[in-house]
Amino acid sequence: MNNLQTLTRYKAWADDLFYTALAQLSERELVAPRPIVFGSILRTINHVRAMDQVWRAHLEGKPHGFVTRNPETHPPLAGLRKIQQALDAWYIEYADSLTDPACEQVVDFTFIGGGNGSMSRANILLHVVNHTTYHRGHVADMLYAIGAVPPTTDLPVFLLRKNEGA
Repeated sequence: MNNLQTLTRYKAWADDLFYTALAQLSERELVAPRPIVFGSILRTINHVRAMDQVWRAHLEGKPHGFVTRNPETHPPLAGLRKIQQALDAWYIEYADSLTDPACEQVVDFTFIGGGNGSMSRANILLHVVNHTTYHRGHVADMLYAIGAVPPTTDLPVFLLRKNEGA
């Protein structure tokens, strides 16, 4: 298994742990205003979902339809979880399908905020995993602030559990 395959599986595993933890919270806690750019726990994870969809569209060469990185509306937690699970499965399958030459192929795109960008397919996948990890940190901080303990989603924990067959 190569690093992209490992990292996309890690992302799916960590996302699932976080959604399981978030399902224990009340709707009030999920949507309560928080001092973060996205405004709440739910809107933060919705941002991750939206950006995962944007980068998937870039990889597929299709329009994504988003005009903001922070959509005002979103499905409820259970709906977001189903969408995220499908996205995570897509990213795993996509990483599994990439050949070495395809990994280095450059994808041109337009940023939502304007401006053009170019990245290799491999670097887009690295960004998707890193971006989600970054925002799980935001959500973990919000969980600590309300007295909840976020799950441990460090890469070494994933690797250990994977090696143990868990």
